[in-house]
Amino acid sequence: QVQLVESGGGLVQPGGPLRLSCRATGISFSAVNMGWYRQAPGKERDLVIGFTSGGTASYAASVKCRFTISRDNAKHTVDLLVNSLKPVDTGDYYCGVYAWGDNYWGQGTQVPVSS
Repeated sequence: QVQLVESGGGLVQPGGPLRLSCRATGISFSAVNMGWYRQAPGKERDLVIGFTSGGTASYAASVKCRFTISRDNAKHTVDLLVNSLKPVDTGDYYCGVYAWGDNYWGQGTQVPVSS
C-alpha cells in the first residue's frame, strides 16, 4: 500500500526559509515520477516542482530560483527547500506520485507566510 506523509509546515515570515519533507512507504521515489504541489486558499492545486525518477526537476515559473528539491533514497524522502518565502507562497503543500494507474497523495501540510 502506497502512503505519502508530508511534514515541516507551519507559519513562516516573509523572506524566511522552509523545508518540507515527503516520506513514502510502499513505493520508491527512485522508481516513479513525483511532484510537490501547492493549493492556495480558494484556488486549485498546482504543480510547483516535478521530479522524475531519474532525478530531473522542473519548476513552475513562480518558484524558479527560490525552490529546490532533494531526494534521499535511503530514507525514502523527497524534500522541498525554499530559501525565501513570499506571502503568495501561502497554501497547503502536497506531495504526489502517479503509479500503477493511480494518483497517490499525502495529507498535505499548511504553510502560511505572514508577518
